[in-house]
Amino acid sequence: MGGAGVLLLLLAGAGAWRPPKGKCPLSCSCSKDSALCEGSPDLPDSFSPTLLSLSLVRTGVTQLKAGSFLRVPTLHLLLFTSNSFSVIEDDAFAGLSHLRYLFIEDNEIGSISKNALRGLRSLTHLSLANNNLETLPRFLFRGLETLTHVDLRGNPFQCDCRVLWLLQWMPTVNASVGTGACAGPTALAHMQLRHLDPKTFKCRAIELSWFQTVGESALGVESFSYQGEPHMVLAQPFAGRCLILAWDYSLQRFRPEEELSGERPASVLPAPHSRLVGLPRWRPNRGLLPDAPTAPSVVSCKPLVLGPRLFVLAARLWGGSQLWARPGPGLRLVPTQALAPRRLLRPNDAELLWLDGQPCFVVADASKAGSTTLLCQDGPGFYPRQSLHAWHRDTDAEALELDGRPHLLLASASQRPVLFHWLGGRFERRTDIPEAEDVYATRHFQAGGDVFLCLTRYIGDSMVMRWDGSMFRLLQQLPSRGAHVFQPLLIARDQLAILGSDFAFSQVFRLEPDKGLLEPLQELGPPALVAPRAFAHVTMAGRRFLFAACFKGPTQIYQHHELDLSA
Repeated sequence: MGGAGVLLLLLAGAGAWRPPKGKCPLSCSCSKDSALCEGSPDLPDSFSPTLLSLSLVRTGVTQLKAGSFLRVPTLHLLLFTSNSFSVIEDDAFAGLSHLRYLFIEDNEIGSISKNALRGLRSLTHLSLANNNLETLPRFLFRGLETLTHVDLRGNPFQCDCRVLWLLQWMPTVNASVGTGACAGPTALAHMQLRHLDPKTFKCRAIELSWFQTVGESALGVESFSYQGEPHMVLAQPFAGRCLILAWDYSLQRFRPEEELSGERPASVLPAPHSRLVGLPRWRPNRGLLPDAPTAPSVVSCKPLVLGPRLFVLAARLWGGSQLWARPGPGLRLVPTQALAPRRLLRPNDAELLWLDGQPCFVVADASKAGSTTLLCQDGPGFYPRQSLHAWHRDTDAEALELDGRPHLLLASASQRPVLFHWLGGRFERRTDIPEAEDVYATRHFQAGGDVFLCLTRYIGDSMVMRWDGSMFRLLQQLPSRGAHVFQPLLIARDQLAILGSDFAFSQVFRLEPDKGLLEPLQELGPPALVAPRAFAHVTMAGRRFLFAACFKGPTQIYQHHELDLSA
């Protein structure tokens, strides 16, 4: 009978078996404080009130239900061997507060509930050896502070995320644990559990699930925090406005808070010849926008918070770009300035950057007559500081820091992306991006001390590049026919990158630190995104959300969930 048999004999006494003072069930042999039952069709329950040891062998019991041993609360040892039951339910051993030895060996147990051992506060020896257990529920051993020996050998454990908690528990407990070997998966078969490294298990997953729809289409979306409250702003071209969204704590949804649209005051209107009235609003690679009689199409809304003041740059087509300002809390945003109406004719993107401690905007212009323009704060407004890249029809601007200095990357329809660095109070050309033809937009992210670029290509493969100290080198290519946006986002602990497509589902990738590459995570939808153009995330009321701005459909909002696969 092994170790369990030795303990049984010690508790039963080495002398001859004696008739019990209480009843002894059929199929059981009883002594003064011990009982051995073999072949019983069910759990016997008529025992001496002083019973200390009970052994059950080859019984007909199919499962151990809650409270199965309430009539024998004095037990110190309980042994099951060669039984046919396969399930142990919660609180199966309730009432056995004095139990020290529990041996459940050589049975057919395939499932044990997480609270099955609850209340065994005196337990020192536990054996679940030689059963059919592929895993054990987390917290199975919670509250068993007196354990000194645990035997789990002889079970066909599947060494996947379900056993991670066990690997993490073993070094923390003051007990010897026999675990045995893995039965699967194939790569780990026959490996001893004690030799597995918990750090190699990938047991945390994320999921982006649909949460809410914002009816109007949008070309851009940005997050910002004002007076401690997170907000989102959407650039809605057909509505000709920037729409600011806030969180409704009552409804637990996003709601419109303020919109920036309509005619501007005469004091801020640009010169009449800067408005090409009557022509369709064309955005390179983004389609035709219908003419708006009161407000030209908005293509980008870029917020800037300076203490109590809030500014929003609204980049509009046909010389209509403007600056809106809110002097302080409780006030509405009002248009205060027309921005470079002769230079910004077809803006395609706007970015915020800080130069020598001064806030600046850079607006990429896609017209031949206009030019990409750097606007920096001077007094109450923002004024042109430098014109960049004239005649190149820039489609995107990206501000980043390399080697401790501000840099600017411009993508255009006419040449490879060009990298500028801040030198002597102005941007100077540094280099271009090799092997990067037909790049529509660029976005960067940092991971592990390195700087990476996501380059969007409408035709061909989008690319991931890494800065090597002198230039960006190709790291990875991803098929992306019909893509206008390849947006990296750091959400919680995950570095994601979302590749939007006009012809297929938008694909979410996650950076795998061990490989240094983006790996597919999930597709976004349903609902499917219709011509996505921008992504941004925000944390609101302890919940994380992803906004997807779509040009030919409504803006969709997804909620970010973390899943523990070891639970």
